[in-house]
Amino acid sequence: MKMPARVFRAGIFAHIGQIRLCLRAHSLMISDPVLTVLLCAAAYVAGSVLFALPVSRLWKLPDPRAQGSGNPGATNVYRTGGWPPALLTLALDAAKGWLPVWLAHAAGLSVMVQAVVALCAVTGHMIPVFYRFKGGKGVATALGAGLALAPITTLLIAAIWLLVIWRWRISALASLVAIVSGPLISAFLEPETLPLFGLLAILIVVRHRENLIRLAQGREAGL
Repeated sequence: MKMPARVFRAGIFAHIGQIRLCLRAHSLMISDPVLTVLLCAAAYVAGSVLFALPVSRLWKLPDPRAQGSGNPGATNVYRTGGWPPALLTLALDAAKGWLPVWLAHAAGLSVMVQAVVALCAVTGHMIPVFYRFKGGKGVATALGAGLALAPITTLLIAAIWLLVIWRWRISALASLVAIVSGPLISAFLEPETLPLFGLLAILIVVRHRENLIRLAQGREAGL
C-alpha cells in the first residue's frame, strides 16, 4: 500500500520539528559557548572530508588531485567522470556545509555563531586535517552553508554561477563572479549575513589566485 505524498511530507516535517526540539532542549543543558565550540569543531571535521576522493574511487576514476586542475572538487570530477559523480560530489560537499549551520540554527544560536560555524566548515574543506591540510576551493561547501543561513542570497549567487558557466563554460570564472557578488546581494537582502559573505568572498578569491593568473593570461581551462 503506497503512502500518500502528503502524509509522507507531514511525517518528514514532524521529524524535523522533533529534531529541532531535541536540539533546543540539549542547548538548554549546554552553555552556548560550549555548544558553539562543539559545532565549530564538528563543522571543521566535516569540512575536512573531501568527497571528491571517495566518489572518484566509487566510480573507479583517477584521483582528481592528479588530473585536470588538480582541485578535489565537483568540477574536476566532472572533467574525469561526467555529470553523475560530479553532481554527487557537489551535493555531498554542499551538505557538509549546510548541516552544521542548520544544527546551529536549530539549537537557537545567533546568526553570528551560525556564520562562524559556516566559516569553520569552509575552512575544513580548504585546509583539511585528513589530507595534510591541502584541500579544495570551498565553493560548494560555502553554498551549502549559505543555504542554511541565507537561502535567498545563496540561491541568487547560485543563479549567477549558472549564468556565467552557461555563457563562458569556465568554472573558476563562474565561481569568482558569483562569490564576489555575494556581499553585494546580502547587503541588500540579508544584511545580517554580510560579514559572512564578505569573509567567504575573500577566502575563496585567495584560493583562486592561481586561477586568476591563468584567467588573465587566457590559459584557464574550461569544462
